[in-house]
Amino acid sequence: MIYTGKALSVDVLPSGTAHLVFDLAGSSVNKFNQQTLQELQEAVAKLQSADIRGVIFSSAKSTFIVGADITEFTAKFSEEAQQILDWVVEANKIFSDIEDLPVPTVTVVNGIALGGGFEMALATDYRVGSAKAVVGFPEVKLGILPGFGGTVRLPRLIGADNANQCISSGSQIEAPQALSEGTLDAIVDDELLLDAAEAIISQCITGKLDYAAVRKQKTSPLTLQPIELSVAFETAKALVAAKAGPNYPAPITAVQVMHDAAMLDRAGALEVEHQGFVQLAKSEVAANLVQMFLNDQFLAGKAKQQITAAGSVGSAAVLGAGIMGGGIAYQSALRGTPIIMKDVVQQGIDLGMNEVKKLLDRQMARGRLDTNKMVTILSSITPTLGYNDFDRVDIVVEAVVENTDIKKTVLAELETRVSDDTIIATNTSTISIDELATALKRPENFCGMHFFNPVPVMPLVEIIRGEHSSEKTIATTVAYAKKMGKTPIVVNNCPGFLVNRILFPYFGAFSRLIHDGADFRQIDKAMEHYGWPMGPAYLLDVIGVDTAVHCQGVMAAGFDRMALDFPSAIDKLFEQKDLGQKTGCGFYRYEPDKKGKPKKTPNPKIDDLVASVQTSSREFDDQEIVERMMVALCLETVRCLEDDIVATAIEADMGLILGLAFPAFRGGALRYVDSIGVAKFCAMADNYSELGDLYRPTEKMRKLGAAGGKYYAG
Repeated sequence: MIYTGKALSVDVLPSGTAHLVFDLAGSSVNKFNQQTLQELQEAVAKLQSADIRGVIFSSAKSTFIVGADITEFTAKFSEEAQQILDWVVEANKIFSDIEDLPVPTVTVVNGIALGGGFEMALATDYRVGSAKAVVGFPEVKLGILPGFGGTVRLPRLIGADNANQCISSGSQIEAPQALSEGTLDAIVDDELLLDAAEAIISQCITGKLDYAAVRKQKTSPLTLQPIELSVAFETAKALVAAKAGPNYPAPITAVQVMHDAAMLDRAGALEVEHQGFVQLAKSEVAANLVQMFLNDQFLAGKAKQQITAAGSVGSAAVLGAGIMGGGIAYQSALRGTPIIMKDVVQQGIDLGMNEVKKLLDRQMARGRLDTNKMVTILSSITPTLGYNDFDRVDIVVEAVVENTDIKKTVLAELETRVSDDTIIATNTSTISIDELATALKRPENFCGMHFFNPVPVMPLVEIIRGEHSSEKTIATTVAYAKKMGKTPIVVNNCPGFLVNRILFPYFGAFSRLIHDGADFRQIDKAMEHYGWPMGPAYLLDVIGVDTAVHCQGVMAAGFDRMALDFPSAIDKLFEQKDLGQKTGCGFYRYEPDKKGKPKKTPNPKIDDLVASVQTSSREFDDQEIVERMMVALCLETVRCLEDDIVATAIEADMGLILGLAFPAFRGGALRYVDSIGVAKFCAMADNYSELGDLYRPTEKMRKLGAAGGKYYAG
C-alpha cells in the first residue's frame, strides 16, 4: 500500500501498476472537498518517486467524481481575491503534477465525472469509460468556470469548437459523444474497465501508444492558424452572448479565457484560467447561483423529511379536465402514476385529452419518448364523465373553475364518492383553503395543491396547509408532487398563499406607476433589463387580464394595502374584454406566428386607454421604476416570512424563482434585499412611503436592519 486516507487510497496491482481509488468516507459520492484535495496532493507526491509502471485512477463508488464540494464554495468565495487565487493555484499544481508523472496514467470513468471530476480525468493521459459514463463542466450554471485546468486541457484535447460548446453550455456529455470527440479513448463493459486501463498502460510501455505526444498536445498552445483561431472563438462568443444574455457572465468569460489562453503553453494558459475563475468567483452572480444550488439541496432535504409520514400514491384522479386538468393528468402519467381525468361535459374531456396528446407529440418530436412509452402514458389516463373507480384512488386533485361556491359544491359531492382516507387537494391560486374546507366532513384529508401554468413546464407546486389539514395529508401531497417531478413548497393558508400574495403588490406597483404617468412599455423594458423574462404588462397579457382582475379582488379583500384607490389600466382592459393573449389584445396585440404561437405586436389603441387612467404624465428614469416595482414585491415577501406563511427565506425566494421566474442570478427577493443591505433597503422604501402601506417596511425588518442582520444569516 502506497497511501491510505479517508478520501482515497493507493496500492500496487500485481502488474506493478499503481491504483489510486477515490472512496470518500461518509459520502455516497466522491467529490473534491478540501480533504480530498489534500490527500490527492499527498498521494501524488508519493507516486512521483514510487517504483511503478503506471497509474490508474478509479472510484470505489457507483460513479467517479461528481465535482467540487459546492457546500464549501460560499465560505471560499467570501475570501479575498488573493486568497482564492492562492487556493486555485495550489489545487492546480496537483493536477499538473498528475499530468507530469514519470509513468503513463489512465482514468477509469465508471459513471459521472463532472466539474473537478472531469478535470481529474483530463489530467491523465488516457480515459476509459463505461457505457453509462457522463462527463461535463456544469460550472457556468454556478456563475463560474472550470478552475482545475478544464479550460486549458479540453480545447487542446478535443478542439476549440467542441470545448467552447461543452464549457459554455454546462451540458453533460454521454459516453458515445465523449468517445467520438476524444474525451474518452475507449468504452468497455463495467467488469472490464480495470483490465482495459491496464492494457492501455501496457501499450504505453511497449510503445504502441505515445503518451508523451498526448502530454505535449495538452501542454502546448493550440495548433490553430490566426484566422482559424478568430473564427472559432469569435463565432462562439457571438452565439454564447446571444444565448446567455448580459446577466450571466460565466459562459462568455469561459470562452474569452480559452481564447486568451489559446496561444500559450500550459503554465501561461493556467494563469489566464486562474484570473478568470477569481473574477467570476467574486461576483454577486456566482454567490447567488451557488446559493441557488444550496437552496435546491435544502428543498430536496426538507421534502425528504416531510414525506416520511406520507401514505402511498399508487393512483390519482383530477376533477376538471381542460388544459389545466390535461396538464396535470399528463404529468402524473408521465411520471408513472395512473390517473382518472373527469369532467362534466365531453367538450372538457376532449380539450384535456387534446392537451395530453399535444404534449406527447412534442416529446416525441424532441426524441424524448418512443411510441411504446407514448402508448403507456396514454393508457394510464382514463377519461370519464362519471365517478367510476374514484373510490379506489389515493388522491384527487380538484381543478374546476376558480369560483368559491362552485368549488365547494364540487368538493362536497366529491367527498361522497371517494374512500374515507382519500386525500382531496384543490388546485386554487387564491381561494382560502379553510373556506373551502367548510364544505367537507373530513377537512383533515384536505389541502391546497397549486400548480402553475403550463403544468409540464413550471417546476413549482405550492402545497397549502389548511387549519385542519393533517400531517399525513400534507406529507402525501408533497410525495405526489415529488413523484410528478415537481418541487413542492409547503405554505400556510392566506389570500394568494405565497406566490400570488407577493405577485399582486408587484402588479399594484405597476398600476400605480401608470396612474402616475409612466409608459408601460418603459416599465416592461426596465424590468426585463433588471432580469425578468418579461415585463409586467406582457406578463399580465400572458396570465390573462380577467384572471388578474379576479385575483386582485381576492387580494384586496384580504389585505387593505393591496386595494387600489384609483381606476387602473387593467380594469379598463377588462371592461372592454381585451384580456391579453387569450383574446388577441391587451397591453399588446397578438397574432399567431408560423408555429401558431402568439407573437407580440403594438396595440394602436392602448395609449388612449392608458391616458384615461392617468392623472399626469411625467418622465421616469429606469431606476425609479425598478425601485418602485421591487420594493413592493420584496416587502410583501418579508411579510410572508414574518407572518409564517412560509417557513424560511430560502423557501420564499425559491417560490418566486420557480413560480414567477424571478431572475435567478439575483438569488430571490430576500437575497436581493441582503445584497443591498436591509437598512439601506428600508431607507430606499422610505423614499416612496407616500405611496401607501405597500412601501412601508415592518418594524421587525427595521430592527433587523439596525442590527446589521440578514435574511440569509449563514
